[in-house]
Amino acid sequence: MDTEKKSNIKEVVEWILCILIAVILALLVRHYVFTPTVVNQESMRTTLEPFDRLILDRLSITMNKEIKRGDIITFEAPTIRDKEIILNNYDSNYPVAVYSNEPTNILSKFIYYVLEWNKTSYIKRVIGVAGDKILIENGKVYLNGEELQEDYLREGITTERTGVFYDFTVPEGYVFAMGDNRPQSMDCREFGCIPLEKVESKVLFRFWPFNKFGKV
Repeated sequence: MDTEKKSNIKEVVEWILCILIAVILALLVRHYVFTPTVVNQESMRTTLEPFDRLILDRLSITMNKEIKRGDIITFEAPTIRDKEIILNNYDSNYPVAVYSNEPTNILSKFIYYVLEWNKTSYIKRVIGVAGDKILIENGKVYLNGEELQEDYLREGITTERTGVFYDFTVPEGYVFAMGDNRPQSMDCREFGCIPLEKVESKVLFRFWPFNKFGKV
């Protein structure tokens, strides 16, 4: 093999390595630091509208920083179960969401958790954290015995008991979250509290539309 061919092969290999490193770095940043996303649900209106573009903070989750009440988070969608099935298996001491379709091998985990193909995520507001007593009654939310003041809700919006999870204490290692557009939100009222390890990110700021640019 002549010197010119060796040089060309070396150059191709170097380019391939550069591309691979760039892809790996991009995946690491996207998975562990921050990532852009587009809102495609109506459950957070009018705080977030469909087609709003956001930057999500994943670094705080990676570093196990505290999730607080009022934070807007994204999390892996749990398994949706029939209400009758939940009622038959309901444990008021353990009101948590179920994840029954977890990937089982390394490749499927990489595709699902890193590339996030065929993965569904929800975006909601944290209402309760570990130890909080939640009661939904008469269209209102009571947190630790006191009515929760929710200035972020549109006028006339009430919180109804759309599922079986409306009177319980949030277990350790979990959060309770709902959408601001309560009548159009599939949330923890239906499927239970979300484990912290399924929380993916916090909403950092909105960059589109420009007239709403800034922290959410």
